[in-house]
Amino acid sequence: MTTWAIGDVQGCHDELVLLLDRINFDARRDRLWFTGDLVNRGPRSADTLRLVRSLGDAATVVLGNHDLFLLATAAGHGKLHPGDTMQEVLGAPDRDVLLTWLAGRKLVHVEGRHVLVHAGLLPQWSAARARALAGEVEHAILHDPALFASMRGNHPLAWHDRLAGHDRLRVLINAFTRMRFITPEGQMEFATKTDRAPPGYLSWDAVPGRASAKNHVIFGHWASRGLVLGEAVSGIDSGCVWGRQLTAMRLPDRKLVQVDCLAGARGYSNVAA
Repeated sequence: MTTWAIGDVQGCHDELVLLLDRINFDARRDRLWFTGDLVNRGPRSADTLRLVRSLGDAATVVLGNHDLFLLATAAGHGKLHPGDTMQEVLGAPDRDVLLTWLAGRKLVHVEGRHVLVHAGLLPQWSAARARALAGEVEHAILHDPALFASMRGNHPLAWHDRLAGHDRLRVLINAFTRMRFITPEGQMEFATKTDRAPPGYLSWDAVPGRASAKNHVIFGHWASRGLVLGEAVSGIDSGCVWGRQLTAMRLPDRKLVQVDCLAGARGYSNVAA
């Protein structure tokens, strides 16, 4: 059995098909881990969901911010913006099947030393703690109809164990699916989309003493940063939707296989990642 981790697809269905062919993927023997953001900005979000869902247990998916945005919009609590391409999912004849499947995905997957998450882990969280906290959000997605009405927003900016209710869930969602930069104390910053840290901030994986540093954290979300290949982290959102590549990384040896965006260097959107 071979396991491949695949970066943010974002509706780039045709590139995903090419990549699976390139790695000689066979669902009867191999496994795929997706870093989240299966949908939006690319041209074929519905077909991407159909393909990944069809793989059954061969595919492990963690939710990204665009996936949660789709679920919130479907629940009546999101507003599409220029560059969003989720209308085909919302209007699809199998919409309910696709959305129900998506809502049942994880936010964090832990297997051996490897951790799969869309954006990252706060420095005080071990892999086991992150997995347990992710379970709180996963339960709320399925059982708390008010979650999507209160999910959006940047505050609170830092995690505290005493947080409760939707404030607690919002911090967890923001850390797992939106975070890029934080202070050494763990306060998140959401305005900066590039790879250059604002004063006083570090990329989340650069905080000294990070509790998950002994794990290998595989993440996406940060197309502007490009590939990040370190001993303890692998960032594999290589920006296919923005005209670059879709990346697969083989575990455990971390061999990379890539395919280029079929739309060329311009990509499918000129909206910032």
